[in-house]
Amino acid sequence: MTRIFDERGRNIPVTVIEAGPCYITQIKKDETDGYTAVQIGYEEVREKKVTKPELGHLKAAGKVLRNLKEFRLEDTEDLKIGDEIHVDIFNKGDVISITGKSKGKGFQGTVRRHNFSGGPKSHGQKDRLRGPGSIGASSSPSRVWKGMRMSGQMGDETVTVRNLEVVEIRPDKNIILVRGSVPGSRNGIVQIVKTGGVS
Repeated sequence: MTRIFDERGRNIPVTVIEAGPCYITQIKKDETDGYTAVQIGYEEVREKKVTKPELGHLKAAGKVLRNLKEFRLEDTEDLKIGDEIHVDIFNKGDVISITGKSKGKGFQGTVRRHNFSGGPKSHGQKDRLRGPGSIGASSSPSRVWKGMRMSGQMGDETVTVRNLEVVEIRPDKNIILVRGSVPGSRNGIVQIVKTGGVS
């Protein structure tokens, strides 16, 4: 993340994303696959970095790509395998959704994982400062309800942030600047889907 200033001098927090070039690696059609979609790949790598089946699948595209993702489309007539997709498919002011893998935090307690306030800070409490409190009744139902918020694995989940605004496009470097933060760590892979905007 960084920040830029608009024409009125206002500070805008942005995330810088390298969005391309991506390449079309497969086109699915109703007649052959039962639905219409396009598969695109990102990040060129050496041949030894992919398996032989993946290499055979990517031969038609002419590129060896590490990350593949499929998108449903209604019309794929104008597309062909090997086409490049650049960041200029987006425009300033577009509204997008970004999906990524959140940072893994490991096993965490209820205070950090669910923002519990913890036990009382005085009046005789000894070791319950960060405890979860009561997790169920004793005689009825004599068990812990499913879905009870408790300690456990935190993060490392697929997260989607919606209604983010495209602040700026830099086509020469395939860079898109998005207002606010996006899921995941630095150099993570994210999926960008346009949901509204100027065109």
